[in-house]
Amino acid sequence: MTQQTPEPIRFAYWVPNVSGGLVVSKIPQRTGWDGDYNRELARIAETAGFDYALTQIRFTAGYGAEYQHESVAFSHALLAATDKLKVIAAILPGPWNPTIAAKQIATISQLTHGRISVNIVSGWFSGEFRAIGEPWLDHDERYRRSEEFIRALRGIWTEDNFTFRGDFYRYSNYTLKPKPAEPLPEIFQGGSSRAARDMAARVSDWYFTNGNTPEKIRAQVDDIRHKAGAEGRSVKVGVNAFVIARDTEEEARAVLQDIIDQADPDAVRAFGHEAKNAGAASPEREGNWANSTFEDLVQYNDGFRTNLIGTPDQIAERILALKEAGADLALLGFLHFQEEVKYFGDEVIPRVRALEAARAERKEAA
Repeated sequence: MTQQTPEPIRFAYWVPNVSGGLVVSKIPQRTGWDGDYNRELARIAETAGFDYALTQIRFTAGYGAEYQHESVAFSHALLAATDKLKVIAAILPGPWNPTIAAKQIATISQLTHGRISVNIVSGWFSGEFRAIGEPWLDHDERYRRSEEFIRALRGIWTEDNFTFRGDFYRYSNYTLKPKPAEPLPEIFQGGSSRAARDMAARVSDWYFTNGNTPEKIRAQVDDIRHKAGAEGRSVKVGVNAFVIARDTEEEARAVLQDIIDQADPDAVRAFGHEAKNAGAASPEREGNWANSTFEDLVQYNDGFRTNLIGTPDQIAERILALKEAGADLALLGFLHFQEEVKYFGDEVIPRVRALEAARAERKEAA
């Protein structure tokens, strides 16, 4: 069922607005979580050819992340520092409600000419919810709330006199003005459980999945696209990956081993416990991190499993394999963000574009 995506694959990067970078490791990192570092990183990424930046949402310290900037405000700061880059603000139902989120994002959309999107995070960290006094819902209830959240957001953004009667959110003849600028903010979400995939098929524009092999990605893509097609919809897919691009494969593999060797074992195990419990609560006991090993969990979203580790040529070929498996976007993390994002833009993205063009020519000639 999967067909190669005809458009060029897009690139996004994880914004390090949370301290500790994107690995649960004590390895030294030339990555900052502050505003100045991230504004410069956004400008570098824009020049390098990245399409999106994804801010993270965390409320409490843990797993090496002692400091966290709030995602929506931080997203606006990055947009103000750039001209073309789109920024995806992570929003967590519970702490947010659709009324506030819709108004925040509509205002930022107006100010930035439509460069803001949202990532609706259903939640995996029960301790965080308890710490801030928010109820921790059962697994599928979290996704049901997120689906209502998305339906409410989209209704507020597109309708006047919006009326909605859900179990979590209710509106009566509500009109938001101004609404977001065109194009409307895209709606992203993540998850690997049945509830997450079904929700994406019904209401989301984009679905993020944890890192994995092209074969495993293809199975998820086929499932989501089949379900979305039955709803008369289409959903794009983004794949998480951690990039270690070096001049030789030996150098890249040595960096990976250093990250794992210097992992914080207590933090990795604590993160794995929380993350796996969240997925195990689904009826099918399947979710993100269900089969993750200790080494996988050193990178928050199984990014090592995507295997974008090696030379620029090797990484470009593997990105094309992800695209052929149905991925529309690669969501990337790095160890030393500014310099490695620039290197990726200089050395990997041109190779990806050349491979895409060559394969398109062969297809036309066939």
